[in-house]
Amino acid sequence: MAITASGIGSGIDIESLVTQLVAAEADPVNSRLNLKETGLDAELSAYGTLKSALTAFQTSVTKLESAEDSFQVYTASSSDETVFTAAAGSSAVAGDYSIEVVQLAQAAKLRSGDFTDSSEVIGTGTLDISLGADSFQLTIDGTNNTLAGIRDAINAASDNPGITASLINVDSGTQLVLSSNQVGAANTVTVAAVDDDALDGFDLTRLDSVNLATQQGALDAIINVDSQLVTRSSNSFSDVIAGVTFNLANTNIGETEILSVVTDITTVKENIESFVTNYNTLVGVMKGLSNYDESTGVSGALNGDSVVRGIQGQLREALFAGVSGGTFSTLSELGITLDDTGSLEVEDTVLDEALSSNLSAVASFFSSTNGLAQSFTTALSGYVDSDGIIENRQDSIQNRLDDIDDDRDTLTRRMASLEARLSAQFIAMDILVAQLQSTGDFLTSQLANLPSPNSIGN
Repeated sequence: MAITASGIGSGIDIESLVTQLVAAEADPVNSRLNLKETGLDAELSAYGTLKSALTAFQTSVTKLESAEDSFQVYTASSSDETVFTAAAGSSAVAGDYSIEVVQLAQAAKLRSGDFTDSSEVIGTGTLDISLGADSFQLTIDGTNNTLAGIRDAINAASDNPGITASLINVDSGTQLVLSSNQVGAANTVTVAAVDDDALDGFDLTRLDSVNLATQQGALDAIINVDSQLVTRSSNSFSDVIAGVTFNLANTNIGETEILSVVTDITTVKENIESFVTNYNTLVGVMKGLSNYDESTGVSGALNGDSVVRGIQGQLREALFAGVSGGTFSTLSELGITLDDTGSLEVEDTVLDEALSSNLSAVASFFSSTNGLAQSFTTALSGYVDSDGIIENRQDSIQNRLDDIDDDRDTLTRRMASLEARLSAQFIAMDILVAQLQSTGDFLTSQLANLPSPNSIGN
């Protein structure tokens, strides 16, 4: 209930007075809620930052857990990429192989004899067209019996197994070309044409295989690998050398090119360096969130937080536990040590030597069932899991923030009630004051009209 004018009887600005009284009641509560909300928002944001850094570190740890992903990394190269290109997977084995490309796989291509142009009528009947073991039939009638119509019918057939028809214009006329979309000797193209009207002056059998020229035969690819003959139906070889795929581009009959498979030490080292970088980032994030600046008296949002202390303890335990049963037992043996700030640093010469001389032992140190990566995974899983400690903390903080919103709603309703009650009280008071003033004015008037004592005596 709002009052928009000063009190009639008292002259007091009731609206302003009520507003000030309500504010005096609400402001301390709002300030307390705002302060609490600011702290919770900072804490929630801090946990988000912590979880992000922890997840990034866990991702690099998980990669190191898999020897296949992190250490069985190979590159394959060709001594002449105009002849073939190559790529290697995790199942490859380092080595060199000599490759001679005797024959490329190619697709069949047939062409017809000459026709006047694309609109020439060829005839009516059926065309049974085959690609290897697959075939489809076309009915040729008055709607599609031109050279262009037959081309379009072939290309539009829903059961076409992979033959493309095209027309080429040469000096002697227009020709129909049938091309297989698949390479390999098994993918030959044949056409059986049946003309259903031998008397109409047209001849559909001009498109029968016996009347088509082989422009390009269907061929398999043939190579020699270390002088051993290998034949495949495509120019991509993925089952000849374990873990290696190579794609042919040209022949080099009578010559050999070298396919080299080597361990990609650069990528292996990058995987380890990613682990170090993400560890240091996590350590720095935790330090920033939990520190206390004595000069300013300002604390990090997670200063004294048990979750941060727990993670720091788990990291130290996993870091210093070591790995038993292998050539390497500590990170320092790989050139990875702690500096004065608690961050890891890499001595490149030591790590490079370990990777080049004993890669399998380095892989075992990180990726074995009791390796360092598994130790970190076990130590941190309770924090980064979907229902882990950090997510539970975030949920708890969000619930408290929701409670603050509820408290604000309650305060708003309570202040509205207080405003209405105070307004009613002051209005009632003002009315009473006005009545008293009116009564006083009446009495004053009556008293003023009474005869004076002297006039009564006379």
